[in-house]
Amino acid sequence: MNFLTMEISIKSTSLLIAVVLTGLSAGLFYAWQVSVIPGTRKVTDLTYLQTMQSINRAILNPAFFLIFFGCLILLIINTIQQLNTGIIFWLLLSATLIYLIGTFGVTVFGNVPLNNTLEAMDLTRLGEDKAMEFRQVYEQKWNRFHLIRTVFSVISFLFSVLAILSYSGQ
Repeated sequence: MNFLTMEISIKSTSLLIAVVLTGLSAGLFYAWQVSVIPGTRKVTDLTYLQTMQSINRAILNPAFFLIFFGCLILLIINTIQQLNTGIIFWLLLSATLIYLIGTFGVTVFGNVPLNNTLEAMDLTRLGEDKAMEFRQVYEQKWNRFHLIRTVFSVISFLFSVLAILSYSGQ
């Protein structure tokens, strides 16, 4: 195996991993959108808030971080690697910017601050009225941000798939 073949193999593998991680991210957010959100709409206010606190704590784990951050890092790396490749570069740049702004950015500046506000609450001292009031505000905003990041992660995945299909056609 010569250097050029090895470089192409590393680029191909890196691009494949980026696409897989982007797909896993989109799948995670989509699955949440169609299963967890409808399920949590059916529970009481306090149960909802307790559940969201528990989920927000549990999701901060290495598997989630690998998908959430790894996707962005590998999209950036692959975009740079494909700098002079024409359509592949533009597809990857689109996938990267869409993920960066619409998925990563919305999560960091939308969902996470809401999660931090919820985490700071002592739910055992919250009355029914306050729980209902907070849930209405939190759930509406959180679900809106989640829908945005879901749509953007799916679009990013589609662009990354188009990039790998274009790459394999070279």
